Amino acid sequence: MADSEPGIGKKILSFFIKENDEPAQQDTGTSKPSEPQKPAVSAKVSNTAGTTDVDRKFVEHFVNLLEKANLPGPDYFEYKQALRNMEGLNLGEEKLFQAAWASFKAMGGVQDTTILKTSADQYLAILDKDRSSFLKDVEKAINDRVGSLQNEQKKLEEANAAFTQQIADLQKKIDENKNRLGQISGEVTEQSAKINANKDSFEVTYKSFVEQISSDLTKINKYLHN
Repeated sequence: MADSEPGIGKKILSFFIKENDEPAQQDTGTSKPSEPQKPAVSAKVSNTAGTTDVDRKFVEHFVNLLEKANLPGPDYFEYKQALRNMEGLNLGEEKLFQAAWASFKAMGGVQDTTILKTSADQYLAILDKDRSSFLKDVEKAINDRVGSLQNEQKKLEEANAAFTQQIADLQKKIDENKNRLGQISGEVTEQSAKINANKDSFEVTYKSFVEQISSDLTKINKYLHN
């Protein structure tokens, strides 16, 4: 397809998707008219075969790619245009392709289908190369973005495991302290009893000594005179 042909991108686009030509609904209100609203562009469009919906942004990407790579002179795309021009003739598939080939030959003076096969294969190779590049970008994005998220996830899991262990260690220490507190309570009672018993024994003994000495001192003062 010649580079100088006007509207080449739009023609290529029409080969692969069905554009919605329904006009946008107009506002019937009585308010002051404003600038016409542009119809919303759907992110998904149907392919020409009507077999699936494809992503518009990738459609535009591939169309731009093929537009830049189109070969000079009549090629697969001119033949594709001839096929489209004859779609309304209600021909069978074989006759449709043969009639389009006759029209293509008359238009470009080409007598051999090699140009169709060669150009179509070249466009397929361009698409395949672009796919390989895209998949490499996807892999890199996964490694860069998902990989960094996975690293963050691993660090958080390791931190949580460490915190869980710390909590377990602290809980163990708390349980040990509680057990020791229970022991201390019993020991306080026991030691207090021992100390108080020792005190009582001291007081009794002290009192006995004091009473004996005091008794003797009283008797000394009573019975002994200078």
